[in-house]
Amino acid sequence: MRLHKQSGCHIMTVKATISSSLNGRTVALAESRQLDVLADLFERRGATVIRLPLVTILDSPDRDAVEAWLRKFIDDPPDYLVILTGEGVRRLAGFARRAGCRDAFVEELARVTKICRGPKPGRALKELGLKPDLQGRQPTTAGIIATLEDLSIKDSLVAVQLYGEDPNLLLMNYLQQRGARVTAVAPYVYSPDTDAERIGEFIDKLHSGTVDIIAFTSQPQFNRLLKIAVDGNKQERLFDGLNRTLVAAVGPVVGRQLAEHDVRVDISPTESYFMKPMLRAIERYLDKDV
Repeated sequence: MRLHKQSGCHIMTVKATISSSLNGRTVALAESRQLDVLADLFERRGATVIRLPLVTILDSPDRDAVEAWLRKFIDDPPDYLVILTGEGVRRLAGFARRAGCRDAFVEELARVTKICRGPKPGRALKELGLKPDLQGRQPTTAGIIATLEDLSIKDSLVAVQLYGEDPNLLLMNYLQQRGARVTAVAPYVYSPDTDAERIGEFIDKLHSGTVDIIAFTSQPQFNRLLKIAVDGNKQERLFDGLNRTLVAAVGPVVGRQLAEHDVRVDISPTESYFMKPMLRAIERYLDKDV
């Protein structure tokens, strides 16, 4: 509820509540960058939201390396650019702007064959007036590899924008085995956000069974949660808590990571891997029990 003053009068505006099976549920959100947007979606449906931003995204601290990669990209453009994340496109454009070569970078980017892992890189390219040339058959590394199978890349120069600091050895080894020349750039890093003490308190709350749903939107979120649990000797409490809580994953990459740690994933969107589809998937799951 907010009060706005206009022409000497106080005008009251009330945030509308949407009828939903989320009403009265307690939901923990591990998102950082779009936390307020995601929290608002849940709160408008009557949920109590625990904001738990586990990681934040920062520019790569190795500015020289990123700028050197950009200069090489402009002077000797690759044949293909594999774009793994929309965040990477935006960070590269930011580095290029600060280095005074944004226009040259975008000009060469327009000429290169751009292979996007999923729809988010396409959205970031659209902000630059560009669009993908090819899409991964699935929004995963395996999907990118499946797309590359149809291309003649022997002796081609293939540039890869990495996901955070993950070297993606699966993709790199594949490209090298196909005889491609490979160059990679990591324009951003994940950094801790919420302090360890508060995360430890959340693990205790999760273990107590008072959290109905926890939603993960990226792999580094669970990595940080697990590290804090291990460091604080709360690993058993974490997994016990997760096992008694509904776990939602924004897509198959995050879902696979959780499954590899024997965390049961109850809810995940099946086609579009964004926040709103994840919320709708949660509502559909809860509707079955209403």
